[in-house]
Amino acid sequence: MNLLRKAALVSAVLLLPAIVSGQQEREKFDRGIENSVFVPKGQWIMGGSFSYGENTADNYELFSVIDDIRGTNYSFKVSPYIGYFIKDNLCIGARFGYTRSMIKLNSTSINISDDLNFSIENFYNLRHVYSGSAFMRNYISFGKSKTFAFFNEVRLTAGGGQGKQISGTGDNLTGTYQDILEMELGIIPGFTVFIANEVAVEASVNVLGFSYKKYSQTRDRIYEGSFEHSGVDFKVDIFSINIGVSFYFDRLNLMRPFNKKRER
Repeated sequence: MNLLRKAALVSAVLLLPAIVSGQQEREKFDRGIENSVFVPKGQWIMGGSFSYGENTADNYELFSVIDDIRGTNYSFKVSPYIGYFIKDNLCIGARFGYTRSMIKLNSTSINISDDLNFSIENFYNLRHVYSGSAFMRNYISFGKSKTFAFFNEVRLTAGGGQGKQISGTGDNLTGTYQDILEMELGIIPGFTVFIANEVAVEASVNVLGFSYKKYSQTRDRIYEGSFEHSGVDFKVDIFSINIGVSFYFDRLNLMRPFNKKRER
């Protein structure tokens, strides 16, 4: 037993310098990552994004299943925002959004098989939603670059709107009215590239978010119904890519860009 104790003691004494040396090496290891100041404290940021799309179809066929498509649709979205840098590279702000979409389908035929086919005629759908958001954005500079940086944004959004659907004609005319409520807490990463000293182009995409939606509807002013949905998404949605332009202003005067030139 004494022999074992002596052996353990000698081993500990011999291994102690190696352990201390390894600990010192770990403490001295540095990856050299520097997070330099990309946007200084006290700056303001203003900007926004805009999108519009329109489609028209006349006797159009899709996948040999849907044919005789005749109609039109459009979608419109605008989202201005403003923010203030409470710390270097850290911004808080507010965003306003408006979305409007319309679908007018004069006619279409859906042919799944010889025994299963149907048609849709005189369908009209209009929807618009207002929203407001509070956000916090943190910039991570790419090395010591003053023109390019990544950012991560946490955004809390609440919105509401209305929608209506009309289908049929004459005695077969039917209509549905909707009240819309939407809430979302999301994480939106992206990057910023300065094309001038005070002007930058930004791109971002929704990655992670919790959403809640509620639709209350009334059909033909008689029948009432509702639908609720909540969920968590963790995915890259290529259809939610946002591209916009931002303007950065000096702390003293929002109408005067800061004079300090950016260096690459």
